Amino acid sequence: MVAVTSVNRNGAAVCDNPCQKCDQGCLISQAHNTFEQLVRPHFERLFRLAWRLCGSKAEAEDLFQELLIKAFGKLDDLVSIEEPGSWLSRVMYNLFIDERRRFARRRMHTVEEGDMQGDGIAGLPGSEDPARDHERLQRMLALDKALSQLSDEHRLIVLLHDTEGYKLKEIHELMDLPIGTIKSRLHRARARLREILSADGTFS
Repeated sequence: MVAVTSVNRNGAAVCDNPCQKCDQGCLISQAHNTFEQLVRPHFERLFRLAWRLCGSKAEAEDLFQELLIKAFGKLDDLVSIEEPGSWLSRVMYNLFIDERRRFARRRMHTVEEGDMQGDGIAGLPGSEDPARDHERLQRMLALDKALSQLSDEHRLIVLLHDTEGYKLKEIHELMDLPIGTIKSRLHRARARLREILSADGTFS
């Protein structure tokens, strides 16, 4: 067992007792290296999941930091897990559920335009055809609006599966839902999106 009490935002181990730094230097370094090898490959996907859940960059960063602290505290268990990515995603989801009241008024979005650099969605690079770029932008905005009309449970599943590429088995492990329930919610979410987008003329 490594006597390290916290990690920083980059996943680095931190010894909170200066008097122990010399004695524990090698252990801290070893723990940090192990933790980094196990967790860093999943950073990008985990942060996207945090953003999907929280709906804002600031709260996603808080949730991501909570995950790092929680995961480092269970480093001894983590090293024996065959698929750490799935385990980390499940821990993050459980942390979010535990703090649901804190995030209750937040919606899960495809992306928050206000948190994007420059002109937001309008500033995304596109083709040489302004008309095509405009059409693409309008479709993105319409899709985001349609997603906001879904229930949280349907929105999360369609975002995880269709946007983030999570497999049904991964969503099952993440949300602890039967595969049949996931398929049903995914089907209903897609059908509702088609209904909304057809009604406003986005898709015919």
